[in-house]
Amino acid sequence: MRYRQGLVAAAAQQVQAMQKVLTELNLKIQHVFSDIDGVSAQAIITAILAGERDPARLAALRDRRCRSPLATIQQALAGSYREEYLFVLRQSQSTWQRLQEDISACDAQLTVLTQRVEAEAPGALPAPAPDTQRKPSKNSPQMDVFDEAWRYYGVDLSAVPGVSSGLLSVLMSELGTGVQILQSFRSGSAFASWLGLCPDNRISGGRILKAKTRQVANRVANALRLGVFGLHRSQTKMGEYTRRMKGRLGKAEGLTAAAHKLARILYALIATRHSYNEAEAFKITPRSRQRQHAQLLKQAQILGFQLVPAA
Repeated sequence: MRYRQGLVAAAAQQVQAMQKVLTELNLKIQHVFSDIDGVSAQAIITAILAGERDPARLAALRDRRCRSPLATIQQALAGSYREEYLFVLRQSQSTWQRLQEDISACDAQLTVLTQRVEAEAPGALPAPAPDTQRKPSKNSPQMDVFDEAWRYYGVDLSAVPGVSSGLLSVLMSELGTGVQILQSFRSGSAFASWLGLCPDNRISGGRILKAKTRQVANRVANALRLGVFGLHRSQTKMGEYTRRMKGRLGKAEGLTAAAHKLARILYALIATRHSYNEAEAFKITPRSRQRQHAQLLKQAQILGFQLVPAA
């Protein structure tokens, strides 16, 4: 998986190189297609390298699912072709295609190795909720990630907002099965500490001198941060928590706090094997209620008010 991640990064560099060359050729393909490495863009690039220059014929190669108007695509394909840039474009596409073949070979090997891991699923994978999709992400391994994660952990982790096939593949490859995770970490607090997502309080004389998180190079922690990064517009409790933490702590610190919350939820689901319950995951505990009560008393005192308990 780690080697595959390097191949994905190298392929991304070749995509950036192709986009740069296309800009030099005055071809604004990235303005009409969402991905340079998509079906439509690659078909047009291949035709250009084969000698086609007519914008109308090039635009006709677009995929039928393309939403950009045909006239807009033709305007974007009126280029100024130069031999040296076409040579670089050919080299970048060739390297990108070779990397895609290597990534596919890694996916095939990952499928074989994953099936060798001894873990028994508690039954068939439950159907996803109506508002969720079990869709493989673009750069995740092309295998049955959700089925394998169900077999590894005995619970549907994909029901948690922010958990994608990419996060599950990193979790399985780095930490193994649910039994191995529970053997390695005694609690959710220990799991979050190992990830480097909880405050590393430096206390002297009863005072907290520093409360920043430790600088830890952890692939699982990075995957958790990427998972909550896409929840900015989510209307779930996890999305609300992420926005609240970002507003209170700042963008980077807020994402770390949300990743910490997501890690604790995943550990609890693996430990209990209970299905994800949003109300249970974000319920108000006695400790948090006591903290809210203390904050209200402090604010009332600052503003010159006195709080009286309701009858």
